[in-house]
Amino acid sequence: MEKSTKNTKNKFLRECLSWLIYLVVLGGIYLTVVHFITMATVDGHSMDPNLYNGEKMLVLKQADIKRNSVIIFDAHGEDPSATAKDYYVKRVIGLPGDTVSYKDGKLYVNNKVVDQSFISKKELSVGTRYFDTNNQIKDWSISSLSSSKWVYNQDAKVVPKGEYFVLGDNRSISNDSRYWGFVKKSKVLGVAKLFPWSGTAKHRHNVNDLAK
Repeated sequence: MEKSTKNTKNKFLRECLSWLIYLVVLGGIYLTVVHFITMATVDGHSMDPNLYNGEKMLVLKQADIKRNSVIIFDAHGEDPSATAKDYYVKRVIGLPGDTVSYKDGKLYVNNKVVDQSFISKKELSVGTRYFDTNNQIKDWSISSLSSSKWVYNQDAKVVPKGEYFVLGDNRSISNDSRYWGFVKKSKVLGVAKLFPWSGTAKHRHNVNDLAK
């Protein structure tokens, strides 16, 4: 009788230990996912045609941010018109220390023409101009935008340390760094990636594979 009771206790302890290990592993997986990965949904058309309105994205919170990375960021405090919990999705064009300019229908980073085969010829040229309600600036640079149009960074000439210059792929309608300035790294939620079943192979390539 004593032996049977002892065996029962041992079995109970083994079962409790198994459940404890299971819960620890499950908790570890949950914390890993929360820390490294989240989901987001595109709201709007500023990244057409590579991201469409309502499309689901995977957001890698710890991924390195490079030129051409598509990022999700908290726009409140960056764009003066953004309110709390406004998140934007844009493409990184300039990294810290970069010069960015647009001249004669071409976009330059550090005085080199940027390969932008991921957008249309129209967005490459007319779409990348700076527009406002009073005039149209065909050619621009960080210096000319910051001194005449931005609320913040009004004397900037290059992308500051710890910040990024971003543009939407649908330049004609995108509200981006041309209009309000830079994105602080601390505001970035993560790098967007499309799922293997999302969009077309070309669109997945343009979002997932162009960062360098």
